[in-house]
Amino acid sequence: MAEARESMEYDLVVVGGGPAGLAAAIRAKQLAAEAGAEISVALVEKGAEVGAHILSGAVIDPRGLNELIPDWKAKGAPLETPVSKDEFLMLGPAGSLKLPVGLMPPLMHNDGNYVGSLGNLCRWLATQAEAVGVEVYPGMAASELTFDDNGAVRGVVAGVFGVARDGAHKSDYQPGLELAAKYTLIAEGARGSLAKQLQARFDLCAGVEPQKYGIGLKELWEVEAGKHHPGLVQHSVGWPLDDHTGGGSFLYHWGDRLVSIGYVIHLNYKNPYISPFDEFQRYKQHPAVRPTLEGGKRLAYGARAIVEGGLQSVPKLVFPGGALIGCAAGFVNVPRIKGSHNAIKTGMLAAEAAFAAIQAGRQRDVLDAYEGAYRASWVWKELNLVRNAKPMLSKFGTFWGGVVGMFDMWTTTLLNGFSFFGTLKHGKSDAAATEPAAKHKPMDYPKPDGVVSFDKLSSVFLSNTNHEEDQPVHLVLTDPSIPVRVNLPEFAEPAQRYCPAGVYEVLYDDTGANPRFQINAQNCVHCKTCDIKDPSQNITWVTPEGGGGPNYPNM
Repeated sequence: MAEARESMEYDLVVVGGGPAGLAAAIRAKQLAAEAGAEISVALVEKGAEVGAHILSGAVIDPRGLNELIPDWKAKGAPLETPVSKDEFLMLGPAGSLKLPVGLMPPLMHNDGNYVGSLGNLCRWLATQAEAVGVEVYPGMAASELTFDDNGAVRGVVAGVFGVARDGAHKSDYQPGLELAAKYTLIAEGARGSLAKQLQARFDLCAGVEPQKYGIGLKELWEVEAGKHHPGLVQHSVGWPLDDHTGGGSFLYHWGDRLVSIGYVIHLNYKNPYISPFDEFQRYKQHPAVRPTLEGGKRLAYGARAIVEGGLQSVPKLVFPGGALIGCAAGFVNVPRIKGSHNAIKTGMLAAEAAFAAIQAGRQRDVLDAYEGAYRASWVWKELNLVRNAKPMLSKFGTFWGGVVGMFDMWTTTLLNGFSFFGTLKHGKSDAAATEPAAKHKPMDYPKPDGVVSFDKLSSVFLSNTNHEEDQPVHLVLTDPSIPVRVNLPEFAEPAQRYCPAGVYEVLYDDTGANPRFQINAQNCVHCKTCDIKDPSQNITWVTPEGGGGPNYPNM
């Protein structure tokens, strides 16, 4: 029997305070003001504040923001460092080759874009949302969907607090509120827990390719003044990864002596011994990178899964009672390493469809107008131009996949979306791409030097991650025996390595026998990599108590 709890009624409920969710909330209020109508909008965010869980490179294409808030500069949006120079490097073990940016299709150029913190931009967007009357509730994790008698999404349960690790109710227990709505927009970001449930319940992924992901690891540094070049945007591929392990780096100069440096590894890698965290630390030792950081100070660290499937993997966007927007649906442009502009635009499109439906007296039906608007939008057109870039990297490797992919992007650009290759498929999931450990050799990663490379635990400290300790573990094992019984002998239990926060360990007794699997949920930075990459698909990430997790500054 469902637990009794209070319910609050809104016209529109938005789950997630990222660019998509905030744009949707703002756009709904804008439309109401233009029409002289009233619309009630609530936005819930699981982070302690809006922006706390936002992590991105970030070079931001302002196209979506220009449409949402045309006078964003006058209103003080924190985008103050325009891109001044683009560089693209091919790294070898000891040197680098600078590739001519002019050979890349126009979509890949960063003219007119800005370097900054997406978290800070979301903090600013939250103030804009509140200014137009959106009710913003940070620290409120949406942990459960609710449904009406017809099976449509009625809303979400948010703000459950005070549940002990064993499931008992503590003295401060709060059952949470049901936020009911005419339409509910899901903007949780990559691999959201509610979006996963909706995709399964309404079969939203029927007929599309499996979603693909990468893990993005990022640090924020303050560098010496003489080494800072505001607006410099540098990307690289190659070392330390081999040609058949996809990924690459970013290094962005912005603000007051700030450098955002990060590494993205595609999660379809085969070798279970790979540690994305340690590959990132190794990359920083490269002679084309280390000098920038030496003498500087590391300020912050974080990690987050990135949606990489592109056009082929976008699910059906609508379901009875709501829609998926932003990275919850997967609108990242992989070769551009950008998604915030598409997130903002899809949030706006969904809000426009929902507002029109509410004005027409409808509720909790299917917002087909949003699906149609997306397919007619510049978001779809942009994703269509780059649709084969990711599959080609997977099929041909970094070098030849990059060469053929660049040719294909030029073709689609010049021929209005036509490709000689048609639309390539991704095939299997990232979890299924993991090969048995017997096919690979363990990786020998260098120890951190404490100057430019560091260990996981000191890095997690810089993410300001914290969780209420006495609460249910939010990393749920379907079968607790699988890590030791299956994953350890077959895959050397890769959770020990793919997790960028030291959450998972295999511990042995004093004799070196009797392995047991330990989950240090307190360390979790909410990247969702375990939910994606576990070869047995035995780990489900669910929302912890609201306000828990990282608190990223300037990320």
